[in-house]
Amino acid sequence: MLRDLTISDPLVLLMEPLRSIASLKKLSIKGNDELVSFPNEAEQWFLKVRSSLSELYLRRLKSVQSLPSSLESLSSLQELYIGDVPMLRELPNLPPNLQQLSIRYCHPELKERYGEDGGSDRHKIAHIPHIQVLDIRGLEALEDRFEAGVAAEDGCLFPCLIELVLSMGKTTLLQHVYEDEMTKEFDPKMWVCVSNNFDVKKVIADMLEPLKKERPRLNTLKAVQDSLQTEMMSKKFLLVLDDIWEEEENRDISKWEKLLTPLAQGKTGSRILVTTQMDSVASMIANVINQKTEKFRLEGLEEDECLQLLNSHAFPRVENPPDHHKKLRAIAGERVKKLLGSPLAAKVIGGVLRSNLNERYWMTVLESNLLGENSINSILRLSYIVLPNHLQNYFAICCMFPQDHTFDKDDLVRMWIALGFIQPSQGMTMEDIGERYFDVLVKKNLLDKVGDDYKMHDLIHESVSKFFAQKCDEVVDDEKSSLKISETIRHLSVLNANLDILRKIEKFKYLHSLILFYKASDKIICNALIEIFKALRSLRLVYLYAPDLIMILEEIENLIHLRYLKIVGYSFTILPRSLSNLYHLQYIIYNSPGELGEHKGDAFLPSDINNLSNLRYMKLPENCISSIRGIGKLKSLQELNMFDLRDVSGYRIGELKNMNDLFKLGINCLENVKNVKEAYSAKLCEKRRLTDLTLSWRFTDLTLSCRFKDLAFSRRYTDFTSLRSSTYSRNIDLDEKVLNYLQPPKCLRNLSLQIYMGARTAKWMNNVNLLSNIEKIELTACLEWETLPPFGQLPFLKSLILSNMPKVKWLESKFNGNDKYHAFPLLEVLRIFSLEALEDWFEAGVAAEDGCLFPCLVELELFDCPMLKELPSLPSKLKRLEIDRIGWTTLNFCSNSNPIPLETLMVFDCPNIASLPLADEIARLAALRYLEIKDCPNLISLGRYREVESTNNCHLMLSNLSISDPSVLLMEPLRSIASLKQLNIMGNDELVSFPNEAEQWFLKVRSSLCKLELLYLKSLQSLPSSLESLSSLQELSINDVPMLRELPNLPPSLKSLSICNCPPLKERYREHGVSNRRKIAHIPHIYIHP
Repeated sequence: MLRDLTISDPLVLLMEPLRSIASLKKLSIKGNDELVSFPNEAEQWFLKVRSSLSELYLRRLKSVQSLPSSLESLSSLQELYIGDVPMLRELPNLPPNLQQLSIRYCHPELKERYGEDGGSDRHKIAHIPHIQVLDIRGLEALEDRFEAGVAAEDGCLFPCLIELVLSMGKTTLLQHVYEDEMTKEFDPKMWVCVSNNFDVKKVIADMLEPLKKERPRLNTLKAVQDSLQTEMMSKKFLLVLDDIWEEEENRDISKWEKLLTPLAQGKTGSRILVTTQMDSVASMIANVINQKTEKFRLEGLEEDECLQLLNSHAFPRVENPPDHHKKLRAIAGERVKKLLGSPLAAKVIGGVLRSNLNERYWMTVLESNLLGENSINSILRLSYIVLPNHLQNYFAICCMFPQDHTFDKDDLVRMWIALGFIQPSQGMTMEDIGERYFDVLVKKNLLDKVGDDYKMHDLIHESVSKFFAQKCDEVVDDEKSSLKISETIRHLSVLNANLDILRKIEKFKYLHSLILFYKASDKIICNALIEIFKALRSLRLVYLYAPDLIMILEEIENLIHLRYLKIVGYSFTILPRSLSNLYHLQYIIYNSPGELGEHKGDAFLPSDINNLSNLRYMKLPENCISSIRGIGKLKSLQELNMFDLRDVSGYRIGELKNMNDLFKLGINCLENVKNVKEAYSAKLCEKRRLTDLTLSWRFTDLTLSCRFKDLAFSRRYTDFTSLRSSTYSRNIDLDEKVLNYLQPPKCLRNLSLQIYMGARTAKWMNNVNLLSNIEKIELTACLEWETLPPFGQLPFLKSLILSNMPKVKWLESKFNGNDKYHAFPLLEVLRIFSLEALEDWFEAGVAAEDGCLFPCLVELELFDCPMLKELPSLPSKLKRLEIDRIGWTTLNFCSNSNPIPLETLMVFDCPNIASLPLADEIARLAALRYLEIKDCPNLISLGRYREVESTNNCHLMLSNLSISDPSVLLMEPLRSIASLKQLNIMGNDELVSFPNEAEQWFLKVRSSLCKLELLYLKSLQSLPSSLESLSSLQELSINDVPMLRELPNLPPSLKSLSICNCPPLKERYREHGVSNRRKIAHIPHIYIHP
């Protein structure tokens, strides 16, 4: 009954007893440099384990060129991992039930064919929910090293200290190890970017910040040391110290002693990982902690690999290059050795070459002397030396920020505009121009996209900082560095400098930019800023990161050229009154980790802030912006998300008349518009750049308005009587006329209409031509509407949200479009909340079977529509369906034989539903991974599960199931499920114990179930004894199960047990309750909360 097998040679599979095995769950084949293909007999062997094998790992098979075609028959396979198989260029057909595919560091062609960026064969693996394709060199070897260190803990506090040296993607490599499943046993995990500014107090504060969920406000080194020591007490932690650059002459071993001493209280088996380019750093750390050091040296790419990477960035998405491209590839191939095997150099130089596909240009770049200096820094320098002068200026500003800084695209463009780098061009805004230049830097790989933001590689940062030192420089907490800077410097950043150095900034009279990162007390920085603002009158840009800064003093009025002011802090309370005298100011940005709404508008802003007629953008607490009187004077403003109308001069809608540069506009309290002339004076239709518009009225009863906002946020509201009665004092006829005169321009993309009491829609809402560019519409609390505008005819509409509209009974053909028109041709998201009278989806005669309705719909959410009895059939591309309090009796799938792409199905509180036809359609539901069924008391069937399906191993391949009633587990197809990873049972006040059949059900998922959650089960008194057999269970959470007094025996695989709001369990298994605690003593992480 072997479950787990690791081998290096597939021929072993052909030897008895392995030849006859049929119960294997996990197979790993790794570490074979000679294997080219699998023997034919191995192909047949895989057929024998097709019903049992769930995990297959192929790692470090240097010569393998093909995989067995019989992999397609592995009906139980859930995870396939292919890592460091560099000769593999193509995948065989993969089984339809596969849930996870990981491809790491294989042949570049494999990434091109199957990568998420439009790979040519991506469609062949599109049925797999979780796909990861990475080309990170060394990941396999490092993961093996890390796992070996974990397995071989030797009683030392830090049993294995790994040093990553050189520059070949070390941070990216380590990030994947840090986030890997194998590090889950470490708690806490901490990642600190040290860079070339090694300040012990700052590094410890950076470690504490994610643990405490806020920046520690401790003034002394000892205080932060003590705090860290308390946090680390008896905990098995993982610490990454990334990118240590400290030069030999600055190295002070006492610093490391102060940093590492608090960590000595951690639990045995804790780990420290270090990335550095300094070959002796890890050795020094090892001396401090008196432990051995393991070095992991990241090697460079082979020449052919380096050439592949360079070509992929020089010719993106080019599969069949023309002859001219082939000549360029040949030129690169002859000179690729100059890149020293560096992936970063290959990416960056590829980006440089991409901009000019001329042979002479390629020869010039690739034969540059800089590529012959045998230095990565020299190679990188070439990437920005060849930039045009204007792009060099843009890029230079990026190096003023600390290493590992996260850049916001829009914010960086604003800085360029403020510094005068970008000039207006006819037909384009300066923001549009800046965005184009930013995209050029990204295409040249000088900035990397990380989520929604961007970062600069640390090596590029170091190289750029040196190259642009005459234009831009930085002062770190080191007095000597400030003496080396030319007094004519234009752009300066200051990182954690002491007060004496801050005072020396005054001598840089020609500064245009000052970026200050400072974490000292408010008093110190205020005193320094007073002198700086008096002396540096040429400043155009001021960026202050100062968590403890409370206010900026009035001396800022000296900065008469200031265009950009950004403040990042926790404690800031007021802007200086003199700010309104800085007439050139274009951007005011205040970022706080806390809630912006905490500040009182009238106190936060100067009363005459509207004098700043050049202001283009403000990011401030919204209540502050809405308090500005006479905001219409800010004619250059581009975003006004909350404009609260009042019946007072300076706050009326006519203020918008000349604000024609607005991109985003939100108008609240429209009930204060007194007549149509006033509404027309806003001139919305003349705002040719407006893309986002919100129009909102308010209930007469302010308390009711607040109540409505809370209910709207929860997406539920069913009692509309009080809402309608509260508006009787309103002139409903005037509301309708006002809406008619608030016609937006044709360029509008996003429209939101809230708390509108008119019975008729605006004329412009029925004109498809006027709304032809709309992509998103949200209608909330249009309480008197009975019909809807013809949104089905809008050609680019992608998202539609309808909420709290109690009189709409059906979505008629006018709404969907006519019979000849494909209704909602591009709609991807549809959410309908609280349409309590809705009875019919659309009029008879409009069918979904032919694909004319919702051909692109991916997400459908229906909440609080109790009268809606039937949906004819689900749209053919739907991936997510969530229904709550709907009157349906069943679901209807399309009657054709095509696969159903549904991945997530959530059904809540639907008392009429008696059947969900999952078993009927099981062969077509291969994509379904998440199922949630709660509070459906009359559900008696999940469809007919035919015997032929069972014999053909046609099972539902769910990975996550959430239910309120365990009896659902006994209905087919859930009764036969064997692939489940996570089970959640919650929200049942009547369940006392699990039925006997449920005990047996747990045995079926014992090899797959990893996580079990039991939540809000008020009457439950016992758990199934079969939990002990769950050999794969790693996490068990029990929350709000107050009648449960004892746990059954738990499996040895369990790594985490969490008990919350269970008084009897807390008392029984408390930490010092020796006799009962033994029962759970084998679990590494135990959390018992009140």
